[in-house]
Amino acid sequence: MSTVIHLRAETKPLERRSPLSPDSAKTLLEAGYAVHVERSLARIYKDKEFEAAGAEIVPEGSWVNAEKDHIITGLKELPDDNSPLPHTYIQFGHCFKKQAGWAEYLQRFVNGGGKLYDIEFLTDEDGRRVAAFGYWAGYAGAAIALMAWSHQLRHPGTPQAPLPLYESAEALVSDVKSSLSGALEINSHQSPQIIVTGALGRCGTGAIDLCHAVGVSSILQWDVTETAPGGPFPEISIADIFINCVYLGKNSVPPFVTFESLSKPGRKLRVICDVSLDPNNPHNPVPVYSSYSSFQSPSIPVSIEDDGPELRVISIDHLPGLIAREASNEFSSLLLPSLLTLSRRESEAVWMRAEQVFKDKVKELPPRVE
Repeated sequence: MSTVIHLRAETKPLERRSPLSPDSAKTLLEAGYAVHVERSLARIYKDKEFEAAGAEIVPEGSWVNAEKDHIITGLKELPDDNSPLPHTYIQFGHCFKKQAGWAEYLQRFVNGGGKLYDIEFLTDEDGRRVAAFGYWAGYAGAAIALMAWSHQLRHPGTPQAPLPLYESAEALVSDVKSSLSGALEINSHQSPQIIVTGALGRCGTGAIDLCHAVGVSSILQWDVTETAPGGPFPEISIADIFINCVYLGKNSVPPFVTFESLSKPGRKLRVICDVSLDPNNPHNPVPVYSSYSSFQSPSIPVSIEDDGPELRVISIDHLPGLIAREASNEFSSLLLPSLLTLSRRESEAVWMRAEQVFKDKVKELPPRVE
């Protein structure tokens, strides 16, 4: 019997990405897998694209009543209804680092007898993630940061308008250039000074590539060597834009910025874009915000008692959705080699490692979760 991969429709508002592309679905079908795809008006790929690839199109939300041996595949967390989860799931769980609500969410798998293969913990033998949206998260984050900076200069004190969702990275670059042109005139034709932490990683590379694509080259590129001494770092306060792309591990690091460090005289910083984005993680190196922004409301204010400019944080947890097709195409191609081994997951190292992480995290659950 064929292994069935069931691609569910995402329920998070404005989430257009997909872990599976029509091309990847076709490859899986050719390899002997069955692919069920839920109908979705939000997904960047149209239903007819999957149908043309040979996938079976099924009703939205049908994963709930799917056969227990079907592997439910998606991106974001499942609906927060406290129901038991009996299937095997591939998704980002956001519960293995003890984020807010982690125990209640993880307990649902235990209650239903299910299993979570968290995509963040699908790793190769060197511990490197096999698939990530990092590059496009950095790319989109830098774009929004530049548009936010431009908006502050052009329309001080007024909220930034909701962001459109782009059909291509080319269209996004065009909009950023247009936004910058007016701001640069106000700023004496000086490009913003940008500092990127985690500059050598996927996210950082994406952020830097976007900056170069729109003609911004004044970029301070920091990675482990520069951040190893520990913050807070005064260099961040005197930049115009700070883009944090440092992966949050399990080890605590001194914060890169604090309310105190940002309150010192001479601050130029207007925009923080936290691409790494884990505001409720105790190891968050940007502990000056605690909530999320969105494409409808791209940034949130940071209350600083000083004479510096307005400071706002971009804290959007689905940044690659801004350019969902490019992001999904790359992610799906990266995930595909692992998906092709799903039928042998009991003996394939990538799945064995991920299952062990799940089991270890279950052991950390408190004795009772209400």
